[in-house]
This record gives sequence, structure tokens and C-alpha cells, in this order.
Amino acid sequence: MKKLFLSTFMLLGLALSSQAQDISKNALGLRLGDNDGFGGEISYQRGLSSNNRLEVDLGFRTSNNVDAFKLTGIYQWVWNIDGGFNWYAGVGGGLGSWSYDYNVNGNKIKDSGAFVFVAGDIGIEYNFKEAPIQLSLDIRPELYFNSDDYREDNFGPDLALGIRYRW
Repeated sequence: MKKLFLSTFMLLGLALSSQAQDISKNALGLRLGDNDGFGGEISYQRGLSSNNRLEVDLGFRTSNNVDAFKLTGIYQWVWNIDGGFNWYAGVGGGLGSWSYDYNVNGNKIKDSGAFVFVAGDIGIEYNFKEAPIQLSLDIRPELYFNSDDYREDNFGPDLALGIRYRW
């Protein structure tokens, strides 16, 4: 038990130790993934310290007779791997709204609603030194509440590729 406690303490200390990182004060771009049609999101990151930042994403959907939006906020911790490579993890949540309008056998079916969700986030990114560009790949598992007709399973694993301009 003593060895487990010591190993856990040392691993936590290693993970939380500060390293030289390249976190921009601001980054704006797109987060392109697929989670029930929210294929593209406008993404903004704001650096809060040398290893923490806030990411805010706004996604829209207007296809297959469904209109929706989703606003997400994630607090992230960032750790340097090597050079411009970082990995990050975070927690947060958001809210959204949806409406659909189907025509089935001449009958028009309409419904709408709102939802809230909690989310986690883990990913890897590369910050180019030659240009102020950031590429990232992450997965954001989301657990939805109040989504009744929009999401039957109340869970959405959102895998996405991000490209952002940093300044």
C-alpha cells in the first residue's frame, strides 16, 4: 500500500510539473468532427496561465430537416510532450437547442427542445513554429440531459480535428 501511494504521488507530481510550453493567449479556428450532425464548430481558446486555458465552441446544424445549435465551454490543462507537441485534458459542459420538421406520408411532424450536457475532453495538438497555426485531434465524450427526442441514448462521443490561428 505504501508503494502504491508513493508511486501515485510521484506520477501526479510528474504530470503536474511545469514545463516550457507554447500556449497562445488566443486561438481562433474550426473544430471539425461529427456528433449527430454538429460537424463543424467555431472554436476559440483563451490562455489563462502557462498550462491552463478555456475553450469555447459554437456548433450549428442545418441539414436533414433538423436545425440545431450547441455551445460548449471546456476548462483544459495542457502538458508539453516535446517541442510544439502538447497533450491536454479538460472538463466542462454546455447547452443547445434543436428543432425538426419532417414530412412523413403527407403528415407534417414538428418538434423542438433544448438540452444541457457535461463533457470531458482529451487530445493532442501541434503548434507550428514557422506559422501561427495549431492542429489538434481530440475526443470529447458528452452526456446529455433534457434531450428527450433529439438524443435517444443521451451519450455522444465527439471526435474532432481542430485547426486554429494563434496570436
